[in-house]
Amino acid sequence: MSTTLAMVIIVFSLISVIVTGALSGATPSSGSNRDLLLVVNKGDRTLSIVDPESGNQLAAVPVGGTTGHEVAVSPDGQTAWVPIYGDSGVGSPGSDGRTVSVIDLNSRTMIGSIDLGAPARPHCAIFCSKDGRLYVTAELTHSIKVIDPKTRKVVDSIPTEEPQSHMLAISSDGKRGYTSNVGTGTVSVIDLREKKVLAVIRVAKIVQRIAMSVDDRWVFTADQTKPQIAAIDTQTNVVKTWVTLSDIGFGMTPTRDGRRLLITHPASDSVSILDLHSMKVEQVIHVPPDPQEILVRPDDRIAYVSCDQSKQVAAIDLSSGKVQKLIGVGAGADGLGWAAARPQ
Repeated sequence: MSTTLAMVIIVFSLISVIVTGALSGATPSSGSNRDLLLVVNKGDRTLSIVDPESGNQLAAVPVGGTTGHEVAVSPDGQTAWVPIYGDSGVGSPGSDGRTVSVIDLNSRTMIGSIDLGAPARPHCAIFCSKDGRLYVTAELTHSIKVIDPKTRKVVDSIPTEEPQSHMLAISSDGKRGYTSNVGTGTVSVIDLREKKVLAVIRVAKIVQRIAMSVDDRWVFTADQTKPQIAAIDTQTNVVKTWVTLSDIGFGMTPTRDGRRLLITHPASDSVSILDLHSMKVEQVIHVPPDPQEILVRPDDRIAYVSCDQSKQVAAIDLSSGKVQKLIGVGAGADGLGWAAARPQ
């Protein structure tokens, strides 16, 4: 057989393999060996699984209830955990969720549902890096439910001493928890080891989301009556300073290098970038309607912003401060999660 004929046969064989794979619906890689962006779609009651590099939605998995708002990803990147809140907004009449759904990211199916034991309106879920457990705010029970992911059982309940404990931040050492309590306008400071409230900090008439600086020095929450955020000193548990914004703030997260805090403004369809050294806003970026939550990629290059009304996630290039691309997801895009690729 001539060299030329052999090469032709090899090329045609490769083409055949590629075409056959495409026709069979085979995917080039599973959730275990590439990074995934997760988006909770309140309106569709689904969890979008997105390839962040291409911006393609790989799947929209039903979360098994009405409805999930937030998502946590297991440390191994294999499962997503979605608390089922209910059919209303915080503090409004409606159904009262009591479960947490578990989604397998490889099979892209819901594989479990954890009952919290009573109507609770579970909302924010965070895995603690120190004990590996899942901490879930439970608004109606004024508490944080602690779940063992191995047994998928509630193993503890930690009081917040306030209603509407909506969002949660945990210190890097796993010792302290901070909840934003919406209707009372407070932040609860909780000793997670001793399971007791250390302080309840009065902030404003109404607050919303919460974030913690990378060095654990500051906790931030957004006043919902004025365009400002409170910077709480974690050493003294008092509001140390107020930062003036262009509009009322909502979702917040720090960049991985600890230099900046990113803040969404749903009413003005924008995101502010706050310099944490000067405590001054250095840039305001326009995004699609009703931005909710922000997630910063582990390499600190891209920030993803869920945009409720547009069924999109805006990917912001943090070096240029510009929207790099828009990713189509589901209705009511809200909570975001990142499932890191497993080392090969």
